[in-house]
Amino acid sequence: MIEENIYKNILYVDDEIHNLNSFRAVFRRSYNIFTALSADEGRKILKENDIHLIITDQRMPEMTGIEFLESIIKDHPHVPRILLTGYTDINAVIDAINKGSVYKYVQKPWSEEELRATIEEALKLYTSSKNKEVLTEKLMLTNEQLEFLLRQNLLS
Repeated sequence: MIEENIYKNILYVDDEIHNLNSFRAVFRRSYNIFTALSADEGRKILKENDIHLIITDQRMPEMTGIEFLESIIKDHPHVPRILLTGYTDINAVIDAINKGSVYKYVQKPWSEEELRATIEEALKLYTSSKNKEVLTEKLMLTNEQLEFLLRQNLLS
């Protein structure tokens, strides 16, 4: 089972360094914070670390946040995603949900309390999902063992 009280790893991708620094300053005592200035940097961090939550800005020069999230779904399907943006664009919200499998959409400037609550909800979702995965694997193994024992008894 995954423990809920261990430090969780959060990746925040944003092309503005002051946003990354602000986020790190606010949340570094509660979580392990990884930051990336681009989608490519974000992908590298995802390859090298076990990330439990991904937060990304929508508007970045090389690739939008939605495009980034869509590009990593295959390799990181169970990691919750939060999209941050300073722009109100209903099409971006729809794309975020449909293409990027975004858990929540948060407006910039974010309030610490709101974002902290959203992060906690997303991490609980991640933990629950991982725990279900572990329990399912244990159940399948137990089932295989029982089937083996049953076959042994039938052959005896």
